[in-house]
Amino acid sequence: MFVAVICDIADAGHRDMVVDYLMRYGFSEIIDNTFETTSISEKALLRLKRDIDKSTDFYDKIRFYQYPFEDTMVISFLKEKKWKKSVIRT
Repeated sequence: MFVAVICDIADAGHRDMVVDYLMRYGFSEIIDNTFETTSISEKALLRLKRDIDKSTDFYDKIRFYQYPFEDTMVISFLKEKKWKKSVIRT
């Protein structure tokens, strides 16, 4: 599955932790604050989201773009410490 992540992290310490998690899970930074991978499983992605959730606060924003996921594109985003999801059907 292809996953791209865009980060808008308010605190430098939080950003360092999030980037460290992304790198450990096999992401590479392609542009400032933009990461991608093609080799992450669903289970690993769920663990990554939990790890990131623990490392962020109310002011941090993160978006995950997943494709394909059950023939859909899924956009998950963390905003104000709450995860939300949009599903785009093909």
